[in-house]
Amino acid sequence: MTWQRLVFVLLIAYGAFNYFSQTSNQQFVADQTGSTDDVKMNGYQIKALAPFKLQARVLSSKQYFSDRGADLAPVDLALGWGPMSDLSITNQISISQSNRWYRWRVSHFPIPRREIEKHSANMHLIPSTPEIAAAIKAAETGRMVEFTGDLVEVTSADGHWHWKSSLTRDDTGAGACELVLVKSFRQL
Repeated sequence: MTWQRLVFVLLIAYGAFNYFSQTSNQQFVADQTGSTDDVKMNGYQIKALAPFKLQARVLSSKQYFSDRGADLAPVDLALGWGPMSDLSITNQISISQSNRWYRWRVSHFPIPRREIEKHSANMHLIPSTPEIAAAIKAAETGRMVEFTGDLVEVTSADGHWHWKSSLTRDDTGAGACELVLVKSFRQL
C-alpha cells in the first residue's frame, strides 16, 4: 500500500457522532461524554473519544495483514442494524470490502438509499484482548453480533500516523468508518 493510500484511509475516520437509531433490531449508542483514558498498544497511543455499544448483523468481514492499520485492527466488519439487519433486505444488496472500504450495490433499492447509508457501516475493530481478537475473526457473515468499547483516535509513537473514528452515522464516504477499541464481543 502506498503512503498516499494510507493517508487516504486515515481520512476515512473523521467526523462527529450525533445520530441515535431507535429501531428494535439494533443498538447504536455513543455517550458524548467520552473518556479520558488513554491506552498504549503495539506502539500506538489510543485515546477514547466516546463509549460505544452496537448490536448488528455482519454483512461482510475482511482481514488485513499488510497495511499500517493491521497492527491494531486486523479485521474490519461491515455491519448493518435496524433495517440493514433484516435478511430480507440485505439479501437484495451486493456487499464487498477492500482497502478498508465497504461498498454496496443494488439493482433496485429494497429500502431508500439514505436508510442503507444510515444503518450500515464499515468498522475497524481494535481487539483489546487475544480472546476478543479471536471472536472478531470468527464472526460469520449473516450472524448478529453485539459488542461494546470506545470510539477512538490512534496516533503512532512518532506522531506521523493518525487514525480517528467517525462519531456520527449521518456521514458517508471518506471519514465515515468507526474505529472501535473493542472491550467485549459476542455472536448472538
